Amino acid sequence: MNQLTAQTVVPFNEFVLKVHSRCNLACDYCYLYQSGDDSWRGRPRVMSDEVVARAADRMAEHARTFALDRMHVVLHGGEPLLVGPAVIERIADRVSSALPTSTALSLGVQTNGTLLDARFLDIFSRWGIKVGVSLDGTDADHDGHRRHHHGGGSITRLADGLALLTQPATRHLFSGLLCTIDVTHDPLDTYRALVRHQPPVVDFLLPHGNWTRRPPHRGASSRETPYADWLLKIFEHWFDAPERRTGVRLFESIMGLLLGDDVATDSVGQAPCRTLVIETDGSLEQIDSLKSAYPGAAALGLNVHDHPLRAALSHPAIVAGQNGPTALAAECRACPIVRICGGGMLAHRYRAGHGFSNPSVYGPDLWKIIHHIRGRMLGALGESP
Repeated sequence: MNQLTAQTVVPFNEFVLKVHSRCNLACDYCYLYQSGDDSWRGRPRVMSDEVVARAADRMAEHARTFALDRMHVVLHGGEPLLVGPAVIERIADRVSSALPTSTALSLGVQTNGTLLDARFLDIFSRWGIKVGVSLDGTDADHDGHRRHHHGGGSITRLADGLALLTQPATRHLFSGLLCTIDVTHDPLDTYRALVRHQPPVVDFLLPHGNWTRRPPHRGASSRETPYADWLLKIFEHWFDAPERRTGVRLFESIMGLLLGDDVATDSVGQAPCRTLVIETDGSLEQIDSLKSAYPGAAALGLNVHDHPLRAALSHPAIVAGQNGPTALAAECRACPIVRICGGGMLAHRYRAGHGFSNPSVYGPDLWKIIHHIRGRMLGALGESP
């Protein structure tokens, strides 16, 4: 990455706690375990109470230093529910009690859903922990990718967990569904399988890949747009529906950006990255999707034992991630939709020998999606694209 000044950095306000470094599933596209970065092998399986306490103190220090009025903490893995409900509660209690009263805390967990049960939901209800669940469409499509280590599918146990989560007493904890796109699956079948659970929002995730290790079905031709074509079939159905059954984060983010909003996601827009990952051993890292680029791509060489969290703000990689268009390739900076696209997800820009100063490998797809949505919005307003 380019060496940039640290003058424009902003404090972190979202922390991803990797509370467990292993997973009970063996998903074939997983960027943590299938991309070649084996750093997880040398880390503790479970974040110890000592690391939790140190991380909580560092987050509280960060909140006081920058007078943060809010902070979001996500419990993540691996599969975070492998730690068990008692550990989840200890973590929620320790983080909550450490923060100054002037900082509002929101807690979340991202899970594959197979371990969700009444014990976890009781803890989540007590602490207001919002629950995001990964689901890849129809039962057959989901089991085609998201399997147990013994080879069996995971949809049955996931469905049981979702049924518990979406009961009236706990539905308010349901934060949404994550779906990794497979363009060989029918897009409308996928969408209908997701919305039957009535999620408040759906995140469609582009499979992690880059110029050196291309995503599935994303060839070299800029004329081919398999992911845009897949997503736009869902967009048309969603946009024209008399009543939208869920939010779709990518579509709503692009629409907001087109209307002039300063939307912040890691996929589109130019808002500075304000997320920091804390691993089970206390190491500080960038967003872990970078591990799909090359081993060690997310590492910062810092940890909660020896460094305040603000130390990460001066790391060249974090500085680059917070300087928006300045860190983009020249081709992206000159693009008329750069404010909307934002260069795409950082991990998808990597090319061996050239680093991250490249357009996204999904550039043609993003261009087509953005222009199509712009045209539909203008049409809805009675204007010509």
